[in-house]
Amino acid sequence: MKPIRPVYHNLKRRLGNMAKWSTGHPMPAVGLLVCLVSLFFLAFPETDLRASGLFYYGDAGFAAQDVDFLRKVRHLGPFLVRVIAVSCVAVLLLKLFIPGRPPILPLRQPLFLLSTLILGPGVLVNLVLKNNWGRPRPRSVEEFGGDLPFQPVWKITDHCDSNCSFVSGEASAAMWLLAIVFLLPASWRKAALAFLIPLGLILSVNRVAFGGHFLSDTLISWGLTLLVILTVYRLLYIRQPPLVSDRQLDEWFTRRGRALQRLLAGAGRRLRGAARVFSQH
Repeated sequence: MKPIRPVYHNLKRRLGNMAKWSTGHPMPAVGLLVCLVSLFFLAFPETDLRASGLFYYGDAGFAAQDVDFLRKVRHLGPFLVRVIAVSCVAVLLLKLFIPGRPPILPLRQPLFLLSTLILGPGVLVNLVLKNNWGRPRPRSVEEFGGDLPFQPVWKITDHCDSNCSFVSGEASAAMWLLAIVFLLPASWRKAALAFLIPLGLILSVNRVAFGGHFLSDTLISWGLTLLVILTVYRLLYIRQPPLVSDRQLDEWFTRRGRALQRLLAGAGRRLRGAARVFSQH
């Protein structure tokens, strides 16, 4: 029998090496994690049913969806996403309409947030996966009082036409909120993570508790969204030279803003001329 202490230290060293490798290679690490999670739920699909079964109460169904407090919590995530998205658009529009002034923020920041939101929760999750994979939601399958057969992850079916279970859009949006952390000063990141990680967990577990998504929908959605965030961050901030710099964006918006001003000024002159002609008649 091997002594416990050497085995413990060996395991600790291996875990430390894995953590160090993952930190240095975040994209391959997240991609590998998505593959492992997918393989696990393909090998043990009953895990999804057991996880959802924890929140299913027979005739009462998924009773959590009737709890007023939990319903209000569910709306917090989409609200925060809208606030951030509108703020980013406002920063870009302000630079466009007042091209002579420096932008409020470096323009790569709103570009990073908007592009990851569009590509991750928008295109990949909602347009590609949810609308084409056809996985019925937990509350729709036979095991939980529905009339559709349970389907495992990554299996394309015709049991659901659109806005289906695989993968979770709200879990994707919850993970997207972490994109903010990439842009914060190092001294603020721990505080932001202390707020956003529990919030993301609550929002995502809510969807499982409401019978809206399986556990695998949530976990895979997290991984895919994080992959999008890491990819765009690499293109805009890590790659040298970056795909586009703050200076290039500033110059592009300045040129377009001045062109817009000239267009609006010309349109104003034509309108005033037409008004004078009309007033003479």
